[in-house]
Amino acid sequence: MTAADAGPAPSVAGSLPHRYPMLLVDRVVDVVPGERIRAVKAITVNEPWYAGTAPDADLAYPPSLLVESWGQTAGLLTVAGGGAPADQIMLFGSVADAVFHHPVLPGDVVEHRVAVTRTFTDSVVFEGSSHCGDRTVMTVGQMVMAFRPAGLLRPAGPDAPTHPSAATGNEAER
Repeated sequence: MTAADAGPAPSVAGSLPHRYPMLLVDRVVDVVPGERIRAVKAITVNEPWYAGTAPDADLAYPPSLLVESWGQTAGLLTVAGGGAPADQIMLFGSVADAVFHHPVLPGDVVEHRVAVTRTFTDSVVFEGSSHCGDRTVMTVGQMVMAFRPAGLLRPAGPDAPTHPSAATGNEAER
């Protein structure tokens, strides 16, 4: 199966619950549902984590955000393959063997490459890497995402906060 046979790439904002400033994937480049995905994130100095930095500050992109962006790409691959089972929420489980090879700087465009290595009833295991041009900037040996019943994770009752609005990106409403 080629990427062209796989159908359209998932919409990033329409497929993930994340919103500014934590939506860290800009565009899906290629996807084969249930197998692999390539997506990009453009790094700019206008991102909130660079606010107030001194002119001589180290502008390396925070490694935790690079992992988060890679994980969001893995989430997009899960959505492209049919998403979470009914009434389940996808959760980050763990990451192992993440190695940071080179710093990522404002002006760089990071391409995340994620592949499914195993699928279980309630979880998916991924591996892959991130690249800036021909430089490998990060490798991920294993990331696990788990599915859990939404009813157990969402607060109940009339005064409980609700999920952020996907249409507005507003914070949780009461």
